[in-house]
Amino acid sequence: MTKSAKHRSLSNTLLPHRAQPEDGSGKRTSAWAALLLLPGLVWAQGGADEQIRQAVDRHLNDALLREAKRQGWQGARLSHDTSLPASAARLPRCDEPLQIGETGGSQSLLDRQRLMIRCAQANGWTLEVTSQPSVWLPAVHAQGIIERGQTLGRDDLRLEPINIGKAQRGYFNRLEEVQGMAAKRRIRAGQTLTPSLLAQPLAVKRGQPVKIVASHDGIEASTSGEALGDGQPGEVIRVRNVRSGKVIDAQVVEEGVVTSTF
Repeated sequence: MTKSAKHRSLSNTLLPHRAQPEDGSGKRTSAWAALLLLPGLVWAQGGADEQIRQAVDRHLNDALLREAKRQGWQGARLSHDTSLPASAARLPRCDEPLQIGETGGSQSLLDRQRLMIRCAQANGWTLEVTSQPSVWLPAVHAQGIIERGQTLGRDDLRLEPINIGKAQRGYFNRLEEVQGMAAKRRIRAGQTLTPSLLAQPLAVKRGQPVKIVASHDGIEASTSGEALGDGQPGEVIRVRNVRSGKVIDAQVVEEGVVTSTF
């Protein structure tokens, strides 16, 4: 397809959520396609290209709605951007409902879809079109700078819509999913929070007093220490024995407790 026309169709927000801002780019003319879902709607007559757009709209809107319900996408805004070859405008309008089949074998509905449109009447025609579905979903972002090791509270977070088809590193859809978690590294203001950026809160923080526990042959002893690094359960950090001043490697057991690795 060398020369093509593009058509974007948007459906209504699926499920109630906080109000989301429009992108405001103004680069494309977009129209809400809630009418596409109304039963008994009589379509305006037009050429085959308009007939094809309407058929693709119905097909992809229905598919996106089913996927949104299956995935439980709260507050989702759905769209698709369809490319028609220039030859579509020269085709005769089909007197029968158009048949649509998927030809690209896409693994996900968020991938670019290749669709075969077929007019099954005598002297009918077939046409291949492509369409890129998009799902905009509220995702958790950092309200301001979040320092490494900081435990996240409600005031540290905000929801902003993202195109989840481009969120290769993942995302969080609800604030409560990340509240109480800790930052594994410094996070900049406005950054989308992903699973790789967060972890369970640190059990031990650098400079914190800790209890060093050691056991041998069923005999357990403990002493006071100072953590020289941050750690989560199972991690090994450096710890200073307050009494002897000796620095040892110790494994974090739980909050405020480590055990000697020797």
